[in-house]
Amino acid sequence: MYFVKAIGQSFGYMLEKPPYTVVESKDGYEERKYAAAKWVSTTAQDMSQENAVNTSFRKLFTYITGGNELGTKVDMTAPVATRIVPGAGPNCESTFTVSFYIPPKHQESPPAPKDNSVFIESFPEMTIYASGFGGFADDTKWIAHARELSEKIKDKNFHQEFYFTAGYDAPFKLFNRLNEVWFVKKDS
Repeated sequence: MYFVKAIGQSFGYMLEKPPYTVVESKDGYEERKYAAAKWVSTTAQDMSQENAVNTSFRKLFTYITGGNELGTKVDMTAPVATRIVPGAGPNCESTFTVSFYIPPKHQESPPAPKDNSVFIESFPEMTIYASGFGGFADDTKWIAHARELSEKIKDKNFHQEFYFTAGYDAPFKLFNRLNEVWFVKKDS
């Protein structure tokens, strides 16, 4: 079933996404307000986002395909969100927390993970600044787009100690890919 959904996604099948409202859209980015929601997450330390996400994705995929205390299958959602806390220097590991949105059916009471490195995380209601781009993203592209967005919103009050990347597509989807970089607005 999950393989079929993944194949379907590459041909336009829509996965459940966390709901949000657009507050403002300008200069190549959106300000969005997301409701509080639960996500399943795992954390890795690495010098490469690609390596961290690959390792973490497998753990989270195991969780949604029944590797949880109830043996429950949980639908795949989009995006795969990665919170990045950059390392102290250019040759230091960063902390990557990779997360899947828990679909509405399981929001109230998500099954507990079996793997102790996987955890249920409550994202608070938050406002983000999001900028999207197409194609295949690698470490260099993610960083360049994060820099570009941070320049566009430099007059805004946002968290600079971390940012998110969001990938919406299966790895084998070749066209019309969507990637986003998110910065979280600070509460006033």
